[in-house]
Amino acid sequence: QVQLVESGGGLVQAGGSLRLSCAASGRTFSSYTMAWFRQAPGKEREFVAAIQWSGGGTYYVDFVKGRFTISRDNAKNTVALQMNSLKPEDTAVYYCAMSRIPYYSQYNVPPGYDYWGQGTQVTVFS
Repeated sequence: QVQLVESGGGLVQAGGSLRLSCAASGRTFSSYTMAWFRQAPGKEREFVAAIQWSGGGTYYVDFVKGRFTISRDNAKNTVALQMNSLKPEDTAVYYCAMSRIPYYSQYNVPPGYDYWGQGTQVTVFS
């Protein structure tokens, strides 16, 4: 089994920054796609960003482009989400997800991911 553990969430004022991190452990795979999703109260889980295996692409939902950056360290089995210029509407629980497909094309579709973290709360106040 694969375990994903997120960290780095917290309370931040609008305009501020946070860096989320996700560490994978257990039976990790040689290549995989990683992503971040988020879920606000009363709303469905939504795609935020994804990064394919080495040489693959990075993808963002429109409302975070230019503000968020996803990155990964394959040697350490970690993925990060740098979030800048945060807005109150970014408030949500952020989840890390892993797909065993290294160049997963349907990167914005939650059911395609095999493993999920427990989530980390991000709260942005104005």
